[in-house]
Amino acid sequence: MSANEYDETSFWAKIKNTALKAGRKVIEIALRLYYAAQRSDTPIWAKTVIYGALAYFISPIDAIPDITPVIGYTDDFGVMTTAVATVSAYINEDVKNKAAQKLTDWFG
Repeated sequence: MSANEYDETSFWAKIKNTALKAGRKVIEIALRLYYAAQRSDTPIWAKTVIYGALAYFISPIDAIPDITPVIGYTDDFGVMTTAVATVSAYINEDVKNKAAQKLTDWFG
């Protein structure tokens, strides 16, 4: 799945269905990327990086199957962490706060 195959509905479905299994840190990174992509001042190249990472996260096919206990989300985490490092200039306090609020809503 490439960046141009990213689908917002699939993203939210994946988050909903895997939040507890994937863990708070994986979901936090996914949300930060998502909210950074929603910013109007995030350039196209950065959105392409973000949507590519999120497409990998929601893809049913990846290097380590998500159903694999314990390590199933390590590849997703690695891809998204790399994306965060690449687009970190667009992950501002507002983005972090939105992600933190959503995490609080879901995880308490």
